[in-house]
Amino acid sequence: MNSAAQTSTPFEEATYLKVTWRLIPLLLLCYIVAYLDRVNVGFAKLQMAGDLGFSDAVYGLGAGMFFIGYFFFEVPSNIILHRVGARVWIARIMVTWGIISGGMMFIQTETQFYVMRFLLGLAEAGFFPGIILYLTYWYPAHRRARIVTMFMTGIPLAGVIGGPLSGWIMKSWDQVSGLHGWQWMFLLEAIPSVLIGFVVYFYLDDRITSAKWLEDEERAILQKRIEEEESQKEHVPMMQVFKSGRMWTMSAIYFTMAMSLYGVSFWLPTIIKGMGVTDNLEIGLLSSLPWIAAVFSMLLFARSADKMRERRWHVVVPMLMGSTGLILSVLLSGNHYLSFAALVLACMGIVSAIPLFWSLPTAFLVGVGAAAGIAAINSIANLAGFLAPYLVGWLKQLTSSTDSGMYLLAAVLVIGAGITLTVPAKLVNR
Repeated sequence: MNSAAQTSTPFEEATYLKVTWRLIPLLLLCYIVAYLDRVNVGFAKLQMAGDLGFSDAVYGLGAGMFFIGYFFFEVPSNIILHRVGARVWIARIMVTWGIISGGMMFIQTETQFYVMRFLLGLAEAGFFPGIILYLTYWYPAHRRARIVTMFMTGIPLAGVIGGPLSGWIMKSWDQVSGLHGWQWMFLLEAIPSVLIGFVVYFYLDDRITSAKWLEDEERAILQKRIEEEESQKEHVPMMQVFKSGRMWTMSAIYFTMAMSLYGVSFWLPTIIKGMGVTDNLEIGLLSSLPWIAAVFSMLLFARSADKMRERRWHVVVPMLMGSTGLILSVLLSGNHYLSFAALVLACMGIVSAIPLFWSLPTAFLVGVGAAAGIAAINSIANLAGFLAPYLVGWLKQLTSSTDSGMYLLAAVLVIGAGITLTVPAKLVNR
């Protein structure tokens, strides 16, 4: 594969550029609205907790219930996508989660909160690993780090857009037609998911062979590169994937990343509020700054990883950067400006590591084994999305501070970095 990359012709480069412009803008938009609908409960908490009498522990458990539903349907969803195609299945996922996310406006009790978050996770299961799998149908490994990173800029961009948007809706729409601002936020931010779901159905192509917007010669070179890569991989039966030590190692690494990401994402508005900012719109604007910085850092790390054809250290370094930022955010808490700058550093590190991680398992998984393996890694690791908000909420309620929660997330990142270094370089450096 290295020789293929080194002898790439201008025609081939132009073909991949054409593919990227066709696929990535839509997939990026999908991920922005997906991640926004997943974590906007963090902003809703600023009003909802008081309106409904939810404690920090109740909020943390409810925020995390999303990932229980996500866990149960992740692998089946990705196998269905592999069989019926991304166009139909991604569209179904988006429309379903949009409807359920909008339905969050009607919750009144703790039980309703838990059930709706569980159903939202069930509906969205398969979206992210489905896209990761889908990109392996189009791009060989040596091109994938930058492409996955471009797609995953949806995480920080959701923070950039969602913070100010959520803060504005909650402030400006509060008590309009007798509804609270958090109710309007759930409703208005769910509508794009449903609309974009219909766009996906009519716009996306399942495979290279079905893309009518490609010329025959373009289609041939793309298909050749995918076949060259798949010929170098071992086709592993689906059940054998679950017995593989590699799969469990990858799950452990991604677990630490997901735990830190969701621990920060769900609690960032509350942390900023704890710094003395009381206006919801100001909280939203400030919360966008770490994600703006993260966009640039993740693109720089991805570019370096593809250029150097090195994967492990490009995962480890940003993880340690994220851990350092979390620790400094506590140690510098006496100075709000420095503490916030440390949070920016933490977000830059955490978010930069995540897309680069996916260059590890996709380097050796293929076929239905890839569909099952990617989904299994993502579903197991995303149980951290249940654990992290709950633990941070429980520790905050226990200690009246988020400091211990930040220390916990920092320690988890260091452990993840250590596990990453156990992965053989020759297995993943392509």
